Amino acid sequence: MSTPSIRPSSQATGVSRGRDDACPGALRLHTADDGALARIRIPGGVLQVGQARDLGRAAGELGDGELHLTSRGNVQLRGLPAGCGGELASRLEAAGLLPSWRHERVRNVVASPLAGLDGRGCADVRPWLRALDELLCASEAAARLSGRFLFALDDGRGDVAGLGADVTLRAAPDGEVWLRIGAADTVAVLSAEDAPRAALLAAEVFLEASGGQVWRVSELPSPADELAHEVVRRLGTGHASPAWPLASEPAPSPGIVTGPDGTTSLSVLAPLGRLTAAQWAEVTAAASGELRLTPWRGVILPTVRSDRLPGLDSVGLITDPDSPWLGIGACIGRPGCAKSRADIRTDAAASLTTGGGLPAYWSGCERRCGRPRGDHVDVVAAPDGGYRITVVRGGRVGATTTTDNPSKLAADLAAARTHDL
Repeated sequence: MSTPSIRPSSQATGVSRGRDDACPGALRLHTADDGALARIRIPGGVLQVGQARDLGRAAGELGDGELHLTSRGNVQLRGLPAGCGGELASRLEAAGLLPSWRHERVRNVVASPLAGLDGRGCADVRPWLRALDELLCASEAAARLSGRFLFALDDGRGDVAGLGADVTLRAAPDGEVWLRIGAADTVAVLSAEDAPRAALLAAEVFLEASGGQVWRVSELPSPADELAHEVVRRLGTGHASPAWPLASEPAPSPGIVTGPDGTTSLSVLAPLGRLTAAQWAEVTAAASGELRLTPWRGVILPTVRSDRLPGLDSVGLITDPDSPWLGIGACIGRPGCAKSRADIRTDAAASLTTGGGLPAYWSGCERRCGRPRGDHVDVVAAPDGGYRITVVRGGRVGATTTTDNPSKLAADLAAARTHDL
């Protein structure tokens, strides 16, 4: 590799990390109030059925029996005993979920979950996903990435391109691929063949530019546009171009997804991202070959008969696009987290309405773990009881109200979601 033209930065804009991040992983467990927590990276959310069953057994035999989906399409196991790290690692390795122990926390990759299934999008990103994961695990430099660094592989529909990834590959209508680093105004225009290697190069160039002081591209002291030029230079092909706005699609709706050849796939959501043992067993029983976890705490079951949908619905999974659970998310809250001021999941369930509108995310404290990007309603447990409800649009905080009356909470939340706050 040629000598970089990017000079390492000694100071980020208001941020100086200078230490490893504390993100939990499969090997680095986090101690919570309900026991140890393991976060297992599932690149692109893709699990073979056998791997999914192995995860279910690990949750039942070592943890609280449930699988908790994250906003990056990963899986958390909770309620683990303090001394189970070695056994958990052995199980995950045997299942093929730990291809590199040194890279297990940096395999953060989201991908368009309906790629290749519904005839939309410009390319099937699954070949990129496999190639990028292999390249990541083989890169000495990549092992130094933060556990928060994120790659996004978008098939052109724009669903994961808006998730704030550090490196985004997006398929273009003409067969080319656009690589964007952070929120840069410049993209690298590449061939599909070069896309995975370019994504890894982008991460390595970021590491050099950061000087080890920051975890995310957004924390760099200067715009990331020059990094795209450096990727093109090192790759020896492609060119840099101004980025231009593109249409985007929302997350997959629950229900039946019909492909251009008439095959059906199923989209289901887990209420608050939590799957019980019975729900996970139903999902794995219905799956045909593989399943795909989504960054919206759902599961796509590719090429599955539509008559399996009632069984998924019967165990409490969200299969109806008009479900009141649609758009509702929450952190773990009490009793799992000592910092949480309330049992927010119980309160969220008691405050469901059919009003729809903006997504709403419930947080037990100001850390707002797992909250979504984009426009949403921010519901935070207040220090003196009740909740602060705030409308967030375009990254800016809008109208806010504080509600300490449980009987009024649902109405205030519905008003905020429908822009009537």
